[in-house]
Amino acid sequence: MFDTSYDVIVVGAGHAGCEAAAASANLGSKTLLVTMNLQNMAQMSCNPAMGGIAKGQIVREIDALGGYSGIVSDRSAIQFKMLNQSKGPAMWSPRVQSDRSLFTLEWRNLLEKTQNLDFYQDTIVDLVTEGDQVTGVLTSLGIKIYSKTVILTNGTFLNGLIHIGEKNFGGGRAGEKASMGLTAALENLGFTSGRMKTGTPPRVDGRSLDYSQMEEQPGDVNPSKFSFTDLTQPLSNQISCHITHTNEYVHDLLRDGFDRSPMFNGAIKSTGPRYCPSIEDKINRFSDKSQHQIFVEPEGWNTVEVYVNGFSTSLPDDIQYNALKQVRGFENVKFFRPGYAIEYDYFPPTQLFHSLETKGIQNLFFAGQINGTTGYEEAGAQGIMAGINAHLKCRNETPFVLGREEAYIGVLIDDLILKGTEEPYRMFTSRAEYRTLLRQDNADQRLTPKSYKLGLASEERLKKVEQKETKSRSLVTYLKKTSYTLDQANELLRNKKDVEVKQTDKFAKLLSRPNIKRDDLMSFSSLSEFLNKSEMDDTIFEQAEIEIKYAGYIEKEKRTADKLQRLENIKIPKEFDYDRLASLSHEAKEKLNKIQPGTLAQASRISGINPSDISVLLVSMGR
Repeated sequence: MFDTSYDVIVVGAGHAGCEAAAASANLGSKTLLVTMNLQNMAQMSCNPAMGGIAKGQIVREIDALGGYSGIVSDRSAIQFKMLNQSKGPAMWSPRVQSDRSLFTLEWRNLLEKTQNLDFYQDTIVDLVTEGDQVTGVLTSLGIKIYSKTVILTNGTFLNGLIHIGEKNFGGGRAGEKASMGLTAALENLGFTSGRMKTGTPPRVDGRSLDYSQMEEQPGDVNPSKFSFTDLTQPLSNQISCHITHTNEYVHDLLRDGFDRSPMFNGAIKSTGPRYCPSIEDKINRFSDKSQHQIFVEPEGWNTVEVYVNGFSTSLPDDIQYNALKQVRGFENVKFFRPGYAIEYDYFPPTQLFHSLETKGIQNLFFAGQINGTTGYEEAGAQGIMAGINAHLKCRNETPFVLGREEAYIGVLIDDLILKGTEEPYRMFTSRAEYRTLLRQDNADQRLTPKSYKLGLASEERLKKVEQKETKSRSLVTYLKKTSYTLDQANELLRNKKDVEVKQTDKFAKLLSRPNIKRDDLMSFSSLSEFLNKSEMDDTIFEQAEIEIKYAGYIEKEKRTADKLQRLENIKIPKEFDYDRLASLSHEAKEKLNKIQPGTLAQASRISGINPSDISVLLVSMGR
């Protein structure tokens, strides 16, 4: 049937579970992926898209570390867009619209080609433990499977409860049963759990929509891709999305159903995602707005199913249908299925170390929505880190932890562990204090060398990153040392309605102007010849442009990161006795004892810890 002993068992095959299983197996750990349904690996339970603001940076970081999310996203994409290009490069965020079925199929194909990885379809109902260590899992069929480490990635399935108006029933998502028993087992081991809520909109028949009444949203003219590898190619064909809007009549119809909404009648008591509210929540909170955007997103190449983004709801199905029919372009809409809300158990992530190993039970790791996050990208990021660290734990090696100045993944995990979350956590660029350093274009340079040291990235991949860095430095040097011709420069500046120059200067000086882009410089034959001779593609020029235009910001962030790194280097002993420090407040002692920060910098980021508390710790540690 299968082996009964593994290095790593991963429970759940969502985005976190798939990345975790791939990472541990590719590093050489004998891995078992257990899921309730092998047909639904990395299922896109919500919108069929990957990336977006800050999330796109995370997908690129996963790819740079050797994960599969970027590759799968490229292979299943039906549209690519680089968001926020009108803003600075710290805000540029890649996003793809995905073929939902193809996404799942590509994930399964990649995993089945991964060595050291076995699969089993069943539900895990309990953990096998010895003292304060996990030693395996128990399936619903009563089978015990033993392992050195276990990673739980249960998504929304733990005691999942689906709501559609007055109706509610158990389920992890539409058409799939909930996972029962595991929450109680974890609580018996001393873990604290909570409840969260998320929602999803109706899926409709695209043939019933009138797209002529909507605004078309095509993909980029020259699309890029997520993966830094050569395993994928940019899209040559794309499918457009569309935008329409609700109106006051739609809002009135929805309000009439509020007394039947589980959000307002008390049936749902848990907290939902603040930054992705349901349509009834938007109408209630933003009552002054006469309309809200609706994004009409196709679900794939070969299906008419459409995802109605922006219309998440748990209202009764008849209210949903009648209201949606009043949206422009939806007058003749046909439902495939109504929207719903789902409540599920999660475990506050302050119960974890930065490695994502639990503090209460050794060798047990949590990743994904079980930690209170929302989003495929956030889940995948935790999954690859948990998979890496489970592998390292099997070999008694030092955990792999990314700092806030190294990756959005580092920001994500640091926020969860030190601050916890009482609502579904979603990543934003504003959460990262070093976002000019943590751009989507340089994720490979930041993280692939680290992945190579772990044994996840190949030597060939590392050489590719080193070549990119060498070419980028060479181009920056050329731009800083080579002068442009005066006549050509002024002709360009006149066309741009910019101030002309009186004498020649370096290309870098010209490129540093806000309204001069790299494409503008391609008219200079000397630069064009240099690029062609050096075989530099647009990604190299893009990075050189960023380095020149934003040199001041980048240098400032580097200096700030270096200063804060001094506190990161001051380790707090594991058995440090905070209670003996009379100068610490009661709140500080309580939070420091609970979270157990590993460094003074981590302690300083805990909510409620003041600079004076850090000074007390410095003095007590002889600093």
